[in-house]
Amino acid sequence: MSAAGFIAIVPARLASTRLPDKPLADICGKPMVVRTAERAKASGASRVVVATDHASIVAACEQHGIEVMLTRADHPSGTDRIAEVAHALGLPADAVIVNVQGDEPLIDPALIAACAERISADVPMATAAHDIHSADDIFNPNVVKVVLDRQQRALYFSRATIPWHRDAFAHGAQQVPENYPALRHIGIYAYRNDFLQQYPALPLSPLEQIESLEQLRVLWNGYAIAVHVTEDSPAPGVDTPADLEKVREIYRNLQK
Repeated sequence: MSAAGFIAIVPARLASTRLPDKPLADICGKPMVVRTAERAKASGASRVVVATDHASIVAACEQHGIEVMLTRADHPSGTDRIAEVAHALGLPADAVIVNVQGDEPLIDPALIAACAERISADVPMATAAHDIHSADDIFNPNVVKVVLDRQQRALYFSRATIPWHRDAFAHGAQQVPENYPALRHIGIYAYRNDFLQQYPALPLSPLEQIESLEQLRVLWNGYAIAVHVTEDSPAPGVDTPADLEKVREIYRNLQK
């Protein structure tokens, strides 16, 4: 399967500590997970499937005509959940699968397609990033940074400030020099199916555990991650009630 025929899988867990029943939160008449799946459909994906652990999400998707599959409830991550669905669907080894998080109802469909296009015979995984210029973001450990090689493949992801500008950041200075190549990682991933099926069994990386960044497991085990660099920062996802209200307001304005 070529990237042109990629499949989008949307993992959606009902449990959420900061926003109970988050996937079912109403956004202008439709549940959040349905809004996200609709954005995934607009990407040109040949198929969009919601992967969930709860019957109520299954019912909501079926009500709105969204393909959905009930998975095991004990998956440690969304990646494991989409791997189960890809296996159950009987997808070929070279199928391209994009993991679209269920709490991203404003995700850019073009970003989904761009990640899918970066998968190749020698690059089994892809993600995205965008330029950052704010010193607050560059030095913020909650903002994940990535550095790339000349082929725009990831060399390393970190919560630290990378690359470290020896001269500009000397003596604790936090002034960002012109043309400093800082990239903020965007949490969207595409996979070749044969690699996706291997991924849950990959040995854990000590780097992954130190940084609390799951993608470091891939690099540590010797696999390449291609990075699509976009000029635009991503639209906000939904983690809190305040985030939800912002997204609702955006949808209300879109419907005017």
